[in-house]
Amino acid sequence: MAQFVDWDLAAATAGALGKAGPRVSYDEATDVVADLRRLTDEAAEIVSSYTGLRSQVSHPPVQVVDRKDWAAINIAGLREVVTPLVSRLAGDKQPGAITDAIGSRLTGVQAGTVLAYLSGRVLGQYEVFSADPGQLLLVAPNIVEVERKLQADTRDFRLWVCLHEVTHRVQFTAVPWMRGHFFGEVQAFVDASQAGSEHFLERIRRSVATLSDAVRNPDSRVSVLDLVQTPGQRAVLDRLTALMTLLEGHAEFVMDGVGPEVIPSVEQIRAKFNRRREAGTPLEKAIRKLLGVDVKMRQYAEGRKFVHGVVERVGMPGFNKVFSSPLTLPRVEELGDPDAWVARVHPQAA
Repeated sequence: MAQFVDWDLAAATAGALGKAGPRVSYDEATDVVADLRRLTDEAAEIVSSYTGLRSQVSHPPVQVVDRKDWAAINIAGLREVVTPLVSRLAGDKQPGAITDAIGSRLTGVQAGTVLAYLSGRVLGQYEVFSADPGQLLLVAPNIVEVERKLQADTRDFRLWVCLHEVTHRVQFTAVPWMRGHFFGEVQAFVDASQAGSEHFLERIRRSVATLSDAVRNPDSRVSVLDLVQTPGQRAVLDRLTALMTLLEGHAEFVMDGVGPEVIPSVEQIRAKFNRRREAGTPLEKAIRKLLGVDVKMRQYAEGRKFVHGVVERVGMPGFNKVFSSPLTLPRVEELGDPDAWVARVHPQAA
């Protein structure tokens, strides 16, 4: 099968364009790696105790990576997702020689450029595509750079980051059906890519208009994903959005909820971190919007409010019913209305 994306070029582009990390000595770098590994183990116990969730499968230890390695791992994951999508969009037809020679390289450079930008911002990630049951990644240069910029307590900030990412690992390893359900929704998105009858040129026109609106309107909620949707994909994306908002909000709730007895400076860290999220040049804000980064930021806030609202009404054990099955996951319209979710899943408490 011909290659639609030059993945090797994508990795090389991400490595070449990724910005350099902060200056650290060899000994400092070694200490950072050891510290993050230790704090990950500490965070795992805290998260399990606080949430009542425990991993049901064995998982590999945390990988502490640099920016280039983070990009390479994510490119491997993208390859697993994008290849079948592109194949379906092409109707399993082989591209011509020019498309294969030029098109795959162009998309490779584009993918590498996006990953280069993100590799300088991501602090950590639970990556589920390239490995089973997934792998926990912590991007050491970014963590060091941000903690320096925020002038945060080193131990508190690193544990705070570890709590967020370990919560994601627990979500996928304590809930046996979560990874399969997530993969199933991604596959449904791919399957739906063939469903629309909208004329290709009309979709291109609407895509340009959407991009223009995203740049002009600071309150726009569109992202790059909005440019590739058929009506069927939009329905799947609603479910994926609800799922990701839940998972991100749950992680945010946990990282802040463990309290000052675990992270004494948590309130200061959160305040400084939120200000950092909102900062940026107009160009950077436009890039973040087009890549969907701003949408992810809103998912953090909206999801945290949902989790807080549910826990406030039915407690942590009652909230954990959200992980009983795909049927108990919140719907998009319930994210802003915890009472509606409680009424559906805990009718006796409503």
